[in-house]
Amino acid sequence: MSVASQSLMDNVTYEDLYKRWEHGNWSAYDIDFTADVAGWAGLSDIQRRSAMWIYSMFFYGEDRVADTLAPYVTAAPTEEQSYFLATQQVDEVRHSLFFHRFFKEVIGVGGESIEETLAATLPQLNWGYRGVFDRLDRMAAELRKDTSLPMYAQAITLYHLIVEGSLAQPGQHFIEDFFASQETMPGFSAGMANVSRDEQRHIGFGVKVLSELLAPEHPAAGECRAAVVELLREVLAYTPAVFRPPNLDRAYTECYGFSLEDIFAFGLRLVRQRWRTIGFPTEEMPPGVFPFSPDASEEDIAANQVKMMLGGILGPSDGVVPSTDPELMRLYFDLTARAADPAAADGAPLVFQWKFTDAEPWHIALDNGSTRAEPGLAPDPAVTIEATWADWLAFTKPDAKPLKLLLSRRVRPHGSPRNLARLRRVFN
Repeated sequence: MSVASQSLMDNVTYEDLYKRWEHGNWSAYDIDFTADVAGWAGLSDIQRRSAMWIYSMFFYGEDRVADTLAPYVTAAPTEEQSYFLATQQVDEVRHSLFFHRFFKEVIGVGGESIEETLAATLPQLNWGYRGVFDRLDRMAAELRKDTSLPMYAQAITLYHLIVEGSLAQPGQHFIEDFFASQETMPGFSAGMANVSRDEQRHIGFGVKVLSELLAPEHPAAGECRAAVVELLREVLAYTPAVFRPPNLDRAYTECYGFSLEDIFAFGLRLVRQRWRTIGFPTEEMPPGVFPFSPDASEEDIAANQVKMMLGGILGPSDGVVPSTDPELMRLYFDLTARAADPAAADGAPLVFQWKFTDAEPWHIALDNGSTRAEPGLAPDPAVTIEATWADWLAFTKPDAKPLKLLLSRRVRPHGSPRNLARLRRVFN
């Protein structure tokens, strides 16, 4: 950890974070939505559909984190952390009530009970969102059984750094800006400002906890870092698709004055800053966790991710035919090459070949510590993978059923058992 990062974290105490909670308390039932009804009616059709999509993710998310936080309170290694987490659970319940009231009183969706209103939001939740929050549910169950520091580090990473820090906050940022400038929904704006202030405090807590657990001098730092990396590898494949709009329609964000690229770049900037503050910068993580050049700007990375998402390459295998555009395939294979671990090649040159029945072939070569992706056929590859482009992409999704694809011969790897094992190690 840098001296500046260590100094920043030393200046934040768990007592400070608790005090901020006491001083910043607010009531979900004191928000006045009277003027918001007219503001909602004044939105365009696409703005209302977009709002249903975005606010449903917020509402469902607040409910899920409220329900899953109790094991964190028990697993916290110190009383100071446990006490703060107890205040956070109160916050999440308050946020859920705020959104329940907004849906019921302003949008006119849902019912008298929170369960009825939640049920009305479920169709809005997409593949990426469900993947992240299903993992949060499982994480809570795992933390109940295993309160070790590595498991606690994983749980804090998922809850505070991914769900709150890289998913909720970017969406909040742009929504708040729009309604604050328009002044058409003052109740909603006031409530979102309160929610945002709470979330900043929660994220600060997560950054502090991880800066302590991952610090080189901590006895469990090695185990905690390995656990965090494992969690990031598992979940980050879902995160770009969380903001995948219905029907891949850009209007769902542009109607509020921001682009998909804006939200991706903003989120990535936060991710890089926070892991740097924690003392575990993304560029120092093992290959494949954040497979982007450390020199690439957030804007360039965001633009490429959006291109791949809209091209059906990132996201679910849900019937969208993935683009075979050479530029998009290059982006995909460049990321795949950056995710490779050259050390797993055992020091020998190694070539992996992909032969698609519906797209141009590609190969990745590892040689003397360097890795490159190139279109076309390579001579004498160690492993050749035959498939359609869509089946290969389906094979790599975090919810894939690889054995089914292999047994049905939709994905056909060819090579010696040793080289097939090396393929798995290189792209682990």
